[in-house]
Amino acid sequence: MSASVRHIGLSLGADLCWPLCFEAIIRELGGRVRFGGEDIDIEVERVTIEPYALKANHRYDVVLDRLTHWFGTSREWIKKAILMDGTYVLNNPWSLQSMEKQTTYAAMTRLGMPVPETWMVPPKEHEPSEDLAPTLSRYAKMFDLGVVGKQLGYPMYMKPYSGGGWKGVTRIEDEGQLRAAYEASGTTLMHLQKAVDPFTKFIRCVGIGPQLNPVTYAPSAPLHDRYTVGQADLTPEERSSVEDVTITINAFFGWDFNSCESLLSGETWHPIDFANACPDSQVTSLHYHFPWLVLSKVRWALFCAATRRRMPPNLDWQPYFDIADRDPEEPLRSKLAAYGDLSRQRLDATAFDDFCGEALGDLEAIAARYFESDEALQTVRQKVMSLFPEHEVDEFTDLFWQRIQSAISDRAAAATS
Repeated sequence: MSASVRHIGLSLGADLCWPLCFEAIIRELGGRVRFGGEDIDIEVERVTIEPYALKANHRYDVVLDRLTHWFGTSREWIKKAILMDGTYVLNNPWSLQSMEKQTTYAAMTRLGMPVPETWMVPPKEHEPSEDLAPTLSRYAKMFDLGVVGKQLGYPMYMKPYSGGGWKGVTRIEDEGQLRAAYEASGTTLMHLQKAVDPFTKFIRCVGIGPQLNPVTYAPSAPLHDRYTVGQADLTPEERSSVEDVTITINAFFGWDFNSCESLLSGETWHPIDFANACPDSQVTSLHYHFPWLVLSKVRWALFCAATRRRMPPNLDWQPYFDIADRDPEEPLRSKLAAYGDLSRQRLDATAFDDFCGEALGDLEAIAARYFESDEALQTVRQKVMSLFPEHEVDEFTDLFWQRIQSAISDRAAAATS
């Protein structure tokens, strides 16, 4: 009996290293998985950007998207593919397009999570329009930024309400700095957010489907050292809390791939930044954690393709609100566990584990061989060459390569312990 075929499309922008590794590992798997008594051939293709007819069918069962958040042509093609062709897309393009940080802060506060107090302030400047003057003259209320600062309290952060990869983020210690930052903000709509100060742990937890990887994060370090090497130093309860927060946010917004930054102050985890539905995937920043990312993308994409996973027609937030509205005396940790259970159900965590056990039992060994190969080394070098000056290429290629080898060694040790 001939095998059935599933097509996986990679919708890419400047991505270089992880797609090469993804394609290589699928190739090393023989381009085939066996699941449910059926052989399934997997074909991976990079999605091109070109004119298309709305009624034209395409062959992709799953698309891993890295363009929706900023590139309109691909975003609209992907939305059409979901509606008309039944394609499953990582991530939900409507949610990614509309759920900026303002919405995510509001939603998670509604669920009771201890998001730091956040204010939105009108922009310092406005783009010209015919209706601007009458609108502002009639309805814009004069305010004293210094009073707002005193109400919120220092230190705080000013940052764009829609995010942007740390762009425009300013730590503010006093009113003078607040006014200076506001003057420099131009037309950008800004948040003011109370700093979590002091804190003892800073974790960025990356989620891909039901797979979660909490990493200790050092935002003030150079980019290649922000994700720290090794597993995060977390107690089992701390890890469970961080993972429940992350998977809740991801499933709530329909994001297969997202990261959540949380700060531990006392015994409370404060989620501070979690609308990151196109997080960094480059070996030059992830290094030690890069094999986890690639393998997690491979597993989830293959699961979605092999099982013909369907995009949900809506986000359906009511079950989360029902948990939030339970007994007001119920501890947040109890509700958070319930959110996590609901989210794992939505991400088919049990079925995913069964699939990995049945169809991908050899994946770790295959990936280990690949990540020790000269092909993988050259992929790392190629990425380094695209970002670093020539005189630093050898140094940083070796640095990232050695960190990857440490990760592979640690993964093997964990598998046998």
